[in-house]
Amino acid sequence: MDSTPPAADAAPVVPPPRRRGLGWVLPSARRLIAWLFAARMVLAVAILLGASLAWTRSPDVSFIVTISVLLAFTVTAYGWWAVWIKNREPGPVFLAVQAVVDLGLVTTLVHFTGAADSPLSALYVVVLAAYAVLLPLWAGILVSLLASALYFAAGSLGGGPLGLAFWGQVVIFNTVFGIVAALGARLRQAGAEQDTLEMELRRVRLEADDILLNIRSGVLTVDGFGRLAFINPTAERLLGLDGRTQVGLPVLDQLKSKSSELWACLVAGIRSGRKVNRAEGIVFRGDGTSFPIGLMTTTFARDTSQHPSVTALFNDISESKHLQELHMRAERLEAVASLSASLAHEIRNPLASIRSSVEQLAARAGAGDDERVLAGLIVREADRLSRLLSEFLDFSRVRAARRAPVDLREVAIAAVHLVEAHPDCHADSAITVAGPATMIDADEDLLHRVIANLVLNAVQAAGGPVNVAVSIGPAMQSDVPRGSGIESPIRLDVKDDGPGIPEDIADRLFQPFVSGRPGGSGLGLAIVQRAVEAHRGLITVTSAVGEGTTFTIFLPTNWSAEEDE
Repeated sequence: MDSTPPAADAAPVVPPPRRRGLGWVLPSARRLIAWLFAARMVLAVAILLGASLAWTRSPDVSFIVTISVLLAFTVTAYGWWAVWIKNREPGPVFLAVQAVVDLGLVTTLVHFTGAADSPLSALYVVVLAAYAVLLPLWAGILVSLLASALYFAAGSLGGGPLGLAFWGQVVIFNTVFGIVAALGARLRQAGAEQDTLEMELRRVRLEADDILLNIRSGVLTVDGFGRLAFINPTAERLLGLDGRTQVGLPVLDQLKSKSSELWACLVAGIRSGRKVNRAEGIVFRGDGTSFPIGLMTTTFARDTSQHPSVTALFNDISESKHLQELHMRAERLEAVASLSASLAHEIRNPLASIRSSVEQLAARAGAGDDERVLAGLIVREADRLSRLLSEFLDFSRVRAARRAPVDLREVAIAAVHLVEAHPDCHADSAITVAGPATMIDADEDLLHRVIANLVLNAVQAAGGPVNVAVSIGPAMQSDVPRGSGIESPIRLDVKDDGPGIPEDIADRLFQPFVSGRPGGSGLGLAIVQRAVEAHRGLITVTSAVGEGTTFTIFLPTNWSAEEDE
């Protein structure tokens, strides 16, 4: 068999019609009543004609028969008005009255056509069979007993002997009633079960449609001819397709231009039936931007001679990728911190010995001016190296050691006051704190250091007057990147209108020893990153050269003791 997908303009294959089952289904109650009403009218007219033509010799009998027929017409008219005009549901009482009228008409016919020997006595069977289906069992039994009594009365009034044939008819009446009642009950039960299954199927379909329409993943189905069979709103948004106009049309060429990986998975499913359990790809938007997707496909073939339909499920994994990068960054920082602590301890003691020895040599009598100048230079560089080692140790010791409820707004105000007193803070700079009092479980000193570092970085990067805004408040759960695991998040933003972050260091901003400021150690933001991680939080940054920078921190309101282990 050729494995290439058929041409998009090939004639569609019309599936053969489904064969219906051979099971018999009960007619509806309204239809049965309509049949009974029509038969009743025929009987009533026949009785009325008989009364007017054949029984004129007995005016009293004709009068009684005519009254009975008119009563039957009246009951039938009322029944028609109630069921089809007022659209009422026929109940047991209504049906029992109709049964009595029908049995009365049949009894009248039987009485005037031979009584117990009347060939029309078989009409009792028809009436009982119909009402055995319509009535509940208890009401049907009463109707059956009434039919037997009326037949007995008709036979007794006829004057003839009630022989074996008569009682055989009575037995047949009740036997037929019992059989039809049992079958009717079983068919009603089967019909009720079928209705329940149909309702459940409709409910499941509605739920499935609702899920597909509202799921956060894109769902797209392409048939064996490469035509779009289904697309949900999320897939429309991610791929930039209009399902209302594209369904039923070839779509593979468009998908290839938007995501070659998605196209390749769909084509592999159509050609060979191959399913993809997990894959990644890139979707390119019309504006030139792109984003990563995770996808999987499944195939469905109704006929092995046809190419299968392929359904792809995919979603935007930009946030997942970003979180993965953040976790990798945290792991790298942890490794660097361990190495920094080891190096700092190994270097600090020899450095102290070198500094002390140089000071003693410079202080000896006979040391010249050149020696003292060189000794001073060595001491200053040793002090600078010692400060750098202290920063290494600070970087390696970042831990949320004293966790307690603190007001994040008060911590921010204290950190801003500290920065305002710093020599690098320009007098014309404006630093503001906005937001309500926000309680959070945290290490107050560590959070103070985080905010102070971010605000001081903004001031130092500006090199002059700058506006820095610190805002605090609860965050929407939808604001936090998915997969971060932060519950009841608190958001802290530090935004400035400074020069922005150069593009060459933007991707490496939180790496140790990366700094955009001359003379910086490059450990400040790395310490901030580790402090936020120590609080089970997340920090992100957005920046544009010449427009400013915004650092956003998401912190959990609290975390359980198990998370500290």
